[in-house]
Amino acid sequence: MSTVKLTCEMVEAAVLGGCVLGGGGGGSMEEGRKMAQLAVNLSSPELIDIENMDDDAILVNVAAVGAPSSKDAYAEPIHYLRALELMNRLADVKICGIITNEAGGLATVNGWLQAAMLGIPVVDAPCNGRAHPTGVMGAMGLHKNKDYKSIQAAVGGSRERGTFTEVVATGSVERVSAIVRAAAVQAGGLVSVARNPVSCRYARDNAAVGAVKQAINLGREMIKAREKGPKAVIRAACDFLKGEVVVTGTVERVYLESAGGFDVGKVVLENGFEIFFWNEYMTLEKTGERLATFPDLIMTLDADTGIPVTSAEIKEGQNIAVLKVEKERLKLGAGMRDPELFKACERAIGKKILEYVF
Repeated sequence: MSTVKLTCEMVEAAVLGGCVLGGGGGGSMEEGRKMAQLAVNLSSPELIDIENMDDDAILVNVAAVGAPSSKDAYAEPIHYLRALELMNRLADVKICGIITNEAGGLATVNGWLQAAMLGIPVVDAPCNGRAHPTGVMGAMGLHKNKDYKSIQAAVGGSRERGTFTEVVATGSVERVSAIVRAAAVQAGGLVSVARNPVSCRYARDNAAVGAVKQAINLGREMIKAREKGPKAVIRAACDFLKGEVVVTGTVERVYLESAGGFDVGKVVLENGFEIFFWNEYMTLEKTGERLATFPDLIMTLDADTGIPVTSAEIKEGQNIAVLKVEKERLKLGAGMRDPELFKACERAIGKKILEYVF
């Protein structure tokens, strides 16, 4: 079907499948459920294929930017709507559809509430079909167009704690994305963002078309497998994505710090397995041998429940299954095709990435 009504039944599938495709990032399923349930209870937003949109129709990207583990991170549903209002006030365009920036427990359903409130569709053309750490990676290659003026609005934080922050900025994609990341720090760790209006023509060529339905269908397969137990749930995810479980074992240590609006650190499992992350899982190694490298999908799932676990949630002592899916099997946007954008990942985790990807 080219157009579907987003329903309560789809919420759990979207956040579950989205969380797996988040690859360690993309926000929490708890926040995603809250946002999506509010959307479908308010209205019946539609998910529409981009082929059904006019070439010149304008789409706006929505995102949540920050360090998910921050204890002071705070964003309300109204913040997502406020960010869209602020961006549109400066852009002065007719918004015909909403697209999310990536996959994730929150990210896959980001835009549902805004679409429900505005009476416009969610368009199935996310900027990326997996989660990624930087705003530029989610800009669909717009940073290469020096004539493109990025417009971004960010809202987040708590008025009671004195961290409430609103920012509207315009300029190059790189500079404005850096301003938004700084705003997330000032807001306590997280901001809701609306940004980068583009035509459907541009998104069709540069987005991860079909990635929302992919997440929903993945989640449905995992839900169907629940009655057979956690191993069956994990196997369902592997089969759907044509991936593999590299290892199942106990988490021995988790090193995590929030720096510059990102979560950065590593997970150490038994038998010499290590996962380095920068919000998303970046590398998987065994005793120094590289087994997977971002944008390959590296994802952890609780082996006792089958529930996906993000880098912000993983705990020492957990029994974890590590899923690997090669990047060629994912729906990736144009931001994943620029080697320059991966240098920041290398600097953040102190590991080589470019030579494994390009």
